[in-house]
Amino acid sequence: MDEEHRRLAQSFGSMADAYDRGRPSFPREAVEWLVGKQPATVLEVGAGTGKLTEQLVALGHDVHATEPAQEMLDILRRNLPDTRTTRASAEELPVPDRSVDVVVAAQSFHWFDLERALPEIARVLRPGGHLALVWNLRNEKIPWVRKLGALIGNQELLAKDIAEPLVHSGLFGFVEDATFPFWQDVNRETIQDLVLSRSNIALLDDDGREAKLAEVLAFYDDYGRGMDGMRLPYDSHCYRAVVVERPGDQAPDDAEATAGPRDPEPPNDGPDDGMLLIDFK
Repeated sequence: MDEEHRRLAQSFGSMADAYDRGRPSFPREAVEWLVGKQPATVLEVGAGTGKLTEQLVALGHDVHATEPAQEMLDILRRNLPDTRTTRASAEELPVPDRSVDVVVAAQSFHWFDLERALPEIARVLRPGGHLALVWNLRNEKIPWVRKLGALIGNQELLAKDIAEPLVHSGLFGFVEDATFPFWQDVNRETIQDLVLSRSNIALLDDDGREAKLAEVLAFYDDYGRGMDGMRLPYDSHCYRAVVVERPGDQAPDDAEATAGPRDPEPPNDGPDDGMLLIDFK
């Protein structure tokens, strides 16, 4: 991880409140595809303020949420006081070997030191368990959404870059993917929080942030949404991969013992242009 990447990754504590107010949650069907409909033991890594955690808990999963930024974790604990939490990073997971059915990361996998994190994730997964990843990406095929993206910034990641580190690690099998569209309602206040929640904006000085907010508000006002707000289209891009069999692993006694999704819903069609514009955490 280079120094600039590290600085961006460490910027989220300063924006925790804006992140919680401005970022969208995740569609239920996406969460079911990622983790499954049957109750599972789930370790969430890079949980942030609990956007995904809330959905996992609502589905009845036994969730242990981890997050390295104390400010983000404080909000998660405030929002979900009954959920087990630990301040920890993906590179040092606070659970025993082969102890969880699913490890899930929302808007965070790209911040991990993968050489250290992937062996840790494989270590804690039970036989047949899987890693699940998700990013909410604005649908920038729509011109006005693309204009908003140009204002607040995007970081590009080829779809194949998600799968390659998993496959090349030798720790995980075939990477499945699915896409689920949804909408976020935003108004003049929450669109400012959306801007302030971005790592590239957090690293600007005060004058730079104020100038960027002024640009975005002018864009919002030009579209005449006013108090009614606007509906911002997103696609929830999901990935999952089963941990490979390791020495000492035993096959489950039956199909019900296998962790992971059961009979997932068929995914909705998503972008097919070969490139994902990741709305990084």
